[in-house]
Amino acid sequence: MRKAVLPAVIIITSILLIVRIFYLQVIDENLKLQSENNAIKKVFDFPERGYIYDRNGKLLVANQPSYDIMVVPREIKNIDTTEFCNLLHITKDYFIKKIEKANIYSPRLPSVFLSQLNKAEYAAFQEKERKFEGFYTQKRALRDYQVKEGANIFGFITQVNEAILNKNKYYNSGDLIGKQGVEQEYEEILRGIKGVKYLLRDKHNKIIGPYKKGQFDTIAQQGKDLTLTIDHELQKYGTDLMINKRGGIVAIEPKTGEILALVSAPTFDPALLVGRQRSKNYTALYNDSISKPLYDRGLQATYPPGSPFKIVTGLIGLQEEVIDEQTTFYCNHGANFGRFMKCHCGLHSLQLNNGTYKSCNSYFGNTYKRTIEKYKDSYYSVDNWANHVKSFGLGQFLGTDMPIGAKGLVPTSKMYKKMYNGAPIRSSYIISNSIGQGEVLTSPIQLANMMAVVANQGYYYTPHIVKKIKGQPLDKKFTTKHYSTIDKQYFPPIIQGLADVYNNPIGTAAGLRVQGLNICGKTGTAENKIRVAGKTYQLKDHSIFVAFAPQENPKIAIAVFIENGYWGSRWAGPIATLMVEKYVNGKITRKDLEDRMLNGSLLSEYEKIENIIFQRKVDPTRVKDSLNKVNVEISEAKKEEEEN
Repeated sequence: MRKAVLPAVIIITSILLIVRIFYLQVIDENLKLQSENNAIKKVFDFPERGYIYDRNGKLLVANQPSYDIMVVPREIKNIDTTEFCNLLHITKDYFIKKIEKANIYSPRLPSVFLSQLNKAEYAAFQEKERKFEGFYTQKRALRDYQVKEGANIFGFITQVNEAILNKNKYYNSGDLIGKQGVEQEYEEILRGIKGVKYLLRDKHNKIIGPYKKGQFDTIAQQGKDLTLTIDHELQKYGTDLMINKRGGIVAIEPKTGEILALVSAPTFDPALLVGRQRSKNYTALYNDSISKPLYDRGLQATYPPGSPFKIVTGLIGLQEEVIDEQTTFYCNHGANFGRFMKCHCGLHSLQLNNGTYKSCNSYFGNTYKRTIEKYKDSYYSVDNWANHVKSFGLGQFLGTDMPIGAKGLVPTSKMYKKMYNGAPIRSSYIISNSIGQGEVLTSPIQLANMMAVVANQGYYYTPHIVKKIKGQPLDKKFTTKHYSTIDKQYFPPIIQGLADVYNNPIGTAAGLRVQGLNICGKTGTAENKIRVAGKTYQLKDHSIFVAFAPQENPKIAIAVFIENGYWGSRWAGPIATLMVEKYVNGKITRKDLEDRMLNGSLLSEYEKIENIIFQRKVDPTRVKDSLNKVNVEISEAKKEEEEN
């Protein structure tokens, strides 16, 4: 019996192997198609990417045809390389390097030899394509931008690299993929589905027809169209206002969380990243380490929030019941909290309303002091305060549908325990947090979202940039309310103070008032220093402004941040006001502000930074002229504010 077992096992195993091999080689056609089969050529049909529209149906991004020359190294036979190179205006060195690279990828599979030919180049090559065995043309679709604004929103498309090829089997060498912006975030939706044709070849390697009468062929499916939340007219207007300035503008519709404008300055024409010059142009943009046009300041940049943070300080004080609307603090050009915190108020007794519209450091410093000192455990107090702050979307990734962003910073007990070696925290140590000049860091989109919370009196929707996907529902996370820890009853007095920032004759934005439009806003100024070669340099402060409007039924919440912009009402305030008026009223009445912002420039301030970084010697005459110009501008601005 034992002697029969071994032969039986061998016979059964052999039969199973023969059956399996027969199945794989004869019956299972899929394996044939997937293998590098010399008799079958796989040809892809690339679909058009989905179109991109703004919220009003304006076409922003379309497609244009492009042609790549593909090569299969193994199939190259007796070609005239000189004629080939002359035809495509390339060198023999380039030819050799590309063939070597293609061989490394695969001798049998196609890879891109020369990408993105224009129509003339394609026509010239197509005429003589039959002479160059091993080479063929592949049609693809490149982006065709209908507008010059929004490069930071759109992103761009580029060829897949080796890392992506190894990670994602959908892509092949030469395929295009979205990078940055909505092109990256919604890649799988925009790219569509490739079609495939299987062609049969004879022993001479010539195509003789479709394999199995085309029963395995598939049709390309175009990518789905996207409708963005962006209002292009508002985006364009914001882009124009930011010429010769650096910073970001983020505008949100409070009731939906839809991003109406996302401006980063300086910016660039998205068409620069299309075509044969894409790589060269991208390298130039990437290497600009001073103005950083590829850096989205609205999403990625973090700064001290300055006085707009007093809104949160006041709301937390009300919620914790350490103040009410009648609570009074005295300001003597500031207040002493163990160290003196200066203020521009002068000699005043202040309550919540005038403390808000006058932006009093003393008032909000005292409010914060009471909040931190409410509980015996100072670390518990800090965490309690931090939890309130985070409920406004600060100090965390908001979860937007953009692939980039910054978390910002809201300090907690864990951070302060390290800083102070576990010793109890005195409110005086961290009092600068009260006015947005401590450890707190925020991005412009977080500040805009904070204002959406105030406009909605206690809640927000996750900010998002896609309004609609053709044939597909929007992610539920963008239609889910997030509530702050502040009760609704505490918002109206703060909102009235923000309205009086504009409406009260001594409000910090009184000079920016728009007749018939009730805007609620808050000016802000953030200290600005840089350290170069071990030395600290004091620069012009950053200009910040946050707002929403109208007061009664808010349609827009906005944050504007201008680097080196002096103070809140100098640059950020006028830009925010103009953006609000443009969106709510559809026209501009404050032509004085518009002219000043469209024609104004901060390039002289940015040049000073470059001089510091590169340790350049500055022409004294030029500096004097520049300072005189700035002083005239400041005097005119102050005079205008006094008259208003």
